[in-house]
Amino acid sequence: MSRHHGPDRSLRHAVRLARVLLSSQYALMLEFRAEIVLWALSGVLPLIMLGLWSGTGVASIPGFTPQRLVHYFLAAFVVRQFTIVWVIHAFEEDALQGRLSPALLQPLNPFWRYLAAHVSEQATRLPFVLAIVALVALVHPAALWWPTPAGLLLALLATHLAFLVRFVIQSALTMLCFWSERAAALERLLLIPYLFLSGLVAPLEAFPEPMRSFALNTPFPWMVWFPAQLLSGGTVPVARGFGVLAAWGLLFLPIAVLLWRAGLRRYSAMGA
Repeated sequence: MSRHHGPDRSLRHAVRLARVLLSSQYALMLEFRAEIVLWALSGVLPLIMLGLWSGTGVASIPGFTPQRLVHYFLAAFVVRQFTIVWVIHAFEEDALQGRLSPALLQPLNPFWRYLAAHVSEQATRLPFVLAIVALVALVHPAALWWPTPAGLLLALLATHLAFLVRFVIQSALTMLCFWSERAAALERLLLIPYLFLSGLVAPLEAFPEPMRSFALNTPFPWMVWFPAQLLSGGTVPVARGFGVLAAWGLLFLPIAVLLWRAGLRRYSAMGA
């Protein structure tokens, strides 16, 4: 009897734990609504680039019309809003201010709390994102469009997967906080190639062929350009996109786990 009810009990416990984590983190994020508005506004780079590209050679981008360009950058803005990851900054601050030690004494890995905080922050950010999209629609009436049900579903899946991959990659970098008090500086360095190769500054179709081929061999365009193209109705290699995202996630997940275990041994030795 216990063998049959064991998995069910574990599943119920996991669901209850996830519900408690998400509800508590969501309540916490509601206390920082003003900051979240500023975070949402800080992610308007695709809309700025839309203004720049609208006045330049749109015709030079293969497959793009002025209307398609508006759709792409608006989709890139939405994707960017829901793929933002800041776990390295939160972990570094917790480590420096002494909040990490009590968290390690709890039976739950602290990264589950960070993940719940990210998801809750996204839920809190949603109304502000919709308000910004509505404002853009007032300025550009052609900005609104209805994606196909299949395109919308694939875009949602790609966006969530891109967020998880970014979370895993940044979590691996976060482990360097055990060896350095300024590990977040490395993430800031990676922000530069991310901005230029992800499709936030320009669609990959605007890149020269050598640069486009190079970008596609990195994880960055699959985190923004790929889901943005799906959402805006563009043509992309769907199977390859999901496969590349999964491959990068599976590559960095064991790296993050190994660095976490090594970092905990170092942290325990320093605190002994």
